[in-house]
Amino acid sequence: MSDLSFSIVDVFAEQYAAAPQLTARLRITESSEQRIHAMALRCQVRIEPQRRRYSADEESGLLDMFGTRDRWFDTLKPFMWMQCNTTVQGFSGITEVDLAMPCTYDFEVTWSKYLHALRDETIPVVFLFSGTVFTRGVNGFGVEQVPWDREATYQIPVTVWKDMIDAYFPNTGWVRLSRETIDSLAHYKSVRGLTTWEATVESLLAKAGVGP
Repeated sequence: MSDLSFSIVDVFAEQYAAAPQLTARLRITESSEQRIHAMALRCQVRIEPQRRRYSADEESGLLDMFGTRDRWFDTLKPFMWMQCNTTVQGFSGITEVDLAMPCTYDFEVTWSKYLHALRDETIPVVFLFSGTVFTRGVNGFGVEQVPWDREATYQIPVTVWKDMIDAYFPNTGWVRLSRETIDSLAHYKSVRGLTTWEATVESLLAKAGVGP
């Protein structure tokens, strides 16, 4: 049986991806001297919000998710960020591979709300590993499963996330709306002779007494 352990060396913004993506540099150690022929590796990435402190500014952004600060003991619980996978080529001892972490800018997604509320410090995450291991020895090939308890924690700097978003969406953002709401906005825009969607939203904000 192989003896695998995992650790995260680095997490960085991928500069040349077609869509927003972080990349985790993953170190895999095999301690039993078993030759690994290949691995089909799966990973669930969870955010663990209880592992950091929050400023007053961040608290206001987290209100929808976790309620007021006095409730955080009960509400500040881990939640899933994403699932990703990669194929690991054969190795003995130690190897390092890149794990792609595709991201979105959808404010309706729980983790996106959380990340946009953060101002500085780090994003506390845990990587939970599973998958299939193909080994090669004197008796031929073997197939094993990655043990269920293999995981690695990491603190991703908030600046890494913000720099990635700024690279793909410089000074912009978007929200998901129902078709009926979009139709109503389009009618409002047309009736008032507004030329852009931004002007339309700014007009509504001005009527509500809020805005830039």
